[in-house]
Amino acid sequence: MAAIFSRFKGRREELIPILQAVQEKFSYLPEEAMQQVARFISVSESRVYGAATFYSQFYFTQRGKHNIKVCCGTACHVKGAKSILEAFERELGVASGGTTEDFKYNLERVACIGSCALAPVVMVDDTVYGHMEARRVTECLKTDPDSKL
Repeated sequence: MAAIFSRFKGRREELIPILQAVQEKFSYLPEEAMQQVARFISVSESRVYGAATFYSQFYFTQRGKHNIKVCCGTACHVKGAKSILEAFERELGVASGGTTEDFKYNLERVACIGSCALAPVVMVDDTVYGHMEARRVTECLKTDPDSKL
């Protein structure tokens, strides 16, 4: 945490960027880290927790290293997003919103990725897979995202 705090001045208005840095390091916001953030910027723990729970970008349980987002917006829904999401759930062994046991993947159902012309769309980290089909899920997962890092 000291390395994170060294990048900030300890001001209250730095709360969100500090929480983002903490989550970047741990992949979620551990309770102990939030307590340390509260002390660092001299606010109550409830204020830190309140800010963190307000934003959907913050997580409170350990997350996987890679994020899979299956778009289920209107265009993607009409073109079979449900079957794609179900294929990922089967292949990974987790329900939407879950994390694999090895903490390699998070699986999320999202409202819209903003690539409707490519519907149905899946994102693995920052890679967009357009015109996705359920039968391509295994192929998508075989492309190891760690090799791009």
